[in-house]
Amino acid sequence: MREQLKFYIDGKWTDPAEMKTLDVENPATETVCGKIALGSAADVDVAVKAARKAFASWSQTSTADRVGILQNILAEYQKRAGDLAAALTEEMGAPSSLANGFQVGLGEGHLSTAIEVLQKFRFEEQRGATLIVKEPIGVCALITPWNWPLNQIAVKVFPALATGCTMILKPSEIAPFTAQIFAEILHAAGVPAGVFNLIQGDGPGVGEALSGHPDIDMITFTGSTRAGVEIARNAAHSVKRVTQELGGKSPNIILDDEAFATHVAGSVAGMMANSGQTCSAGSRMLVPNARMQEAMDIAREAASQVTVGDPNTDVAMGPVSSKVQFEKIQGLIQKGIDEGATLVAGGTGRPQDLEVGYYVKPTVFANVTNDMTIAREEIFGPVLCILGYDSVEQAIEIANDTEYGLAGYVAGADLDKARAVARQIRAGWVSVNDGFDFNCPFGGYKKSGNGREWGEFGFHDFLEIKGILGYSPEPT
Repeated sequence: MREQLKFYIDGKWTDPAEMKTLDVENPATETVCGKIALGSAADVDVAVKAARKAFASWSQTSTADRVGILQNILAEYQKRAGDLAAALTEEMGAPSSLANGFQVGLGEGHLSTAIEVLQKFRFEEQRGATLIVKEPIGVCALITPWNWPLNQIAVKVFPALATGCTMILKPSEIAPFTAQIFAEILHAAGVPAGVFNLIQGDGPGVGEALSGHPDIDMITFTGSTRAGVEIARNAAHSVKRVTQELGGKSPNIILDDEAFATHVAGSVAGMMANSGQTCSAGSRMLVPNARMQEAMDIAREAASQVTVGDPNTDVAMGPVSSKVQFEKIQGLIQKGIDEGATLVAGGTGRPQDLEVGYYVKPTVFANVTNDMTIAREEIFGPVLCILGYDSVEQAIEIANDTEYGLAGYVAGADLDKARAVARQIRAGWVSVNDGFDFNCPFGGYKKSGNGREWGEFGFHDFLEIKGILGYSPEPT
């Protein structure tokens, strides 16, 4: 049983202003596995004051000093990798192979990338007589979700540190343990007091206080589009910068060629990873109508190979994160059945022999049309929709017929053709044949948000740009 009843503020673990607690549930067992304190506006005020005070000195540190701190964090992060993975499995049900692998690995990858970017980043540039200076924006509020906890903490905290900002992190109350360990890592690495602060809590208690606080200069949020709209509204009166990475309903166009079968099978497995709880998941697979039955047969077999069960064992898929999430997914699966989509695999209810835990069957629908609810709404679970197209042009049209624009995927043997399709997808992050790059900007078009994270692009939103005119005499 984990009890984490203190917040990390101004370089030390402190009691909340008022002790209110929340039980944390293990989604694999449906039992309480820990308890956290819930913060309030009073706690936010204390943390903001600490961050504002620390900003005066941290913002003036040299690049070399900040590189040194990030390198210290990397060493401590690697020491605690096993602790982080165990917490992930317990708090949000990530299978141990995924927790020890990609979940923890993403955090380390973003940290290593931030170090590399910072070592080369130009904070000043001379343009004629004008000096262009990039300065840290100030005190930042970071609100992160439960589905990829370390990834989302990493893409916010490390660029903020690298650019000289100070911050208050509010992780999801559903998955709070990893953030607590993360704070311990930064403390051990020697991050100065007040530069990084952690307050546990929920949206009404802490999120609203952060987004509306007059002495916070920027808020960066990852989560649902609904919550993102409310945060932007709450932040508007203080005209703070708001960046958001929100929902997605990403298309995955499988081209008609000799690699078709491999790409369909691989996309099914990819959709089920992390129990489908990935905002950028390729949840709308588009295949040629002439090969729909073939796609169904391949997808059925691929889904049958996805093992589901206790995340502490050798399985591909654990539970979804909570009862609320489980019930939402069940409702949307039933909606797909009711609206006439062909159920290829899975369906409602738990997988066989799993009576306890928020386990969802790996589910595939085919003959889905883009006006169906399951093709429009973000399900955020292991549910794949297969839609048909008659031409590549129609596939692109269907792909772009969504209010979201976070990610897109194209798979095909002809690289030039795949590249041409990728250029026409209206999304901020498009992967060709499962390409991946820590330096690629990540973020969305339309209702999927604004701003970009990852690599050098993740630095920009944490910086103000100042032009100093007449800084240098014009050349004669």
